[in-house]
Order: sequence, then C-alpha cells, then structure tokens
Amino acid sequence: MDALTLFIIRHAEKPDDGWPGPGFTADGVSDTESLVLRGWQRAGAWAALFGTDLAKGDYARPDAIYAATPGTTPNRGPSSRPAETIVALAARLGATPNEDFGKGHEPALIKALLALNGVVLLCWEHKAIIADILPLIPVSKGKPPTKWESSRFDVVLRFERAKGDDKFAFKELFPKLLSGDSDKPLGD
Repeated sequence: MDALTLFIIRHAEKPDDGWPGPGFTADGVSDTESLVLRGWQRAGAWAALFGTDLAKGDYARPDAIYAATPGTTPNRGPSSRPAETIVALAARLGATPNEDFGKGHEPALIKALLALNGVVLLCWEHKAIIADILPLIPVSKGKPPTKWESSRFDVVLRFERAKGDDKFAFKELFPKLLSGDSDKPLGD
C-alpha cells in the first residue's frame, strides 16, 4: 500500500449548538443547514492551518479534500455544512473538493479514500464519523474515539499509513484555532 495521511474533521459550528445566530450560506441567505458565523470563522481557521506552510509537522497540506455532498435547497437537507467548512481551504489550495459521496455512503467513501496516497482531508458529520467511518479504518497504533461530543468542532483526527503498511497510526490533535477551543480528548 502507498503512504497515506488522512485527516478527519467535523463540519464547523451550526445553528442551535450554543452559538447565537442563524445559519447562512456564503451568499448570506438564511439556511438552517448552513454554518453560523462562528462556523464560517472556523472554516477560515482551517484554511489557514491546512492551507499554508505556517503549520508544520502534524498539519500537512492536503493533496485532496473530501466533504459530504451538500444540499442545494436552503433550509432542507442534506446539510451544506461539511462542504462550507472546506470551501475556503479548497480555494486557497486551488483544489476542487470531492463531494461525490453523501451521508449514508460511508463504506464506498472509505474504500475510495484507503486507495489513495499522499495527504487527504475529509470533512463530515460527527455522528457518522464515529459510527460509520472510524470503524472502517484499520488502526494498529493509537485508539480512535468512540464518542464525539456535539459541542466539539475543534478536533483533528490524524491517521497515518506508511508505505507498505495496511494499517494506520492514529493521533488526536487539538490545534486550538479559536477562543474557547479545547485540548481535551474526545469522549473525556
């Protein structure tokens, strides 16, 4: 197998998760399936972290970006939040994100991701990350979380597979990009 670093992040903040204000699209249209202001700020922070050479070591620049297929009609699912969370990063990198996989298609998504090499960033919904994505990633070192608190948007899950290996080493990262972000592991 080829070397692969896979970063998994949750979409940024959404309405009714402790952050005031409505969700809205990049065009300012009110939308319950979009990010709130704090979420748009986090999307910019992810772009700065992963889209520059400022962060070395744990946070490599992605060669490919994946997000769940977004909805096209405001205030009706599916959620646009994963795609909105990575739009600034994709623009900064001059990349076209892969949004071909929707929620419910996680087995096909993981099969496609595990066949890649280089550095890949995936943005998804936290419940599906825990229940439908993490169990499909073979890990030989480290223990991925089994719970993701609904109030946490600030964590990076890093999986690294060396060339020739078929399993990943796992590390949970806490970049603390915005005020109030935590360095407490998920599930604690």
